Amino acid sequence: MIIALVQIPRSPKAERDAAVKAALGSTKIYKDVKGLLSKHYLNGEVGGGGVYMFDSRENAEAWFNDEWPAWIEGRFGAKPTLTLYDCHVVLDNVAEEVRVDGEPADVPA
Repeated sequence: MIIALVQIPRSPKAERDAAVKAALGSTKIYKDVKGLLSKHYLNGEVGGGGVYMFDSRENAEAWFNDEWPAWIEGRFGAKPTLTLYDCHVVLDNVAEEVRVDGEPADVPA
């Protein structure tokens, strides 16, 4: 899996209700993105952005293509930064499991 961290500088921090409204309004954009497993919307003192989890680097790079930075800048008025990370191990406390490369894993005692 791939974790993509998108940061969009802006100030001041968006008010909670405005941030939630904007995020809910944009979920339709991301619903059918190939390979996107989840998106977590960020709202902080230094800006906004998102944490995306993709099933593969290929699908992440297809979404974050050459046109993507200009599209984001057009929407938010600021240039985004993008960092991709390999994500081999996931601790999921909700599902009460640890996964390695998407498969359940035994955790050493």
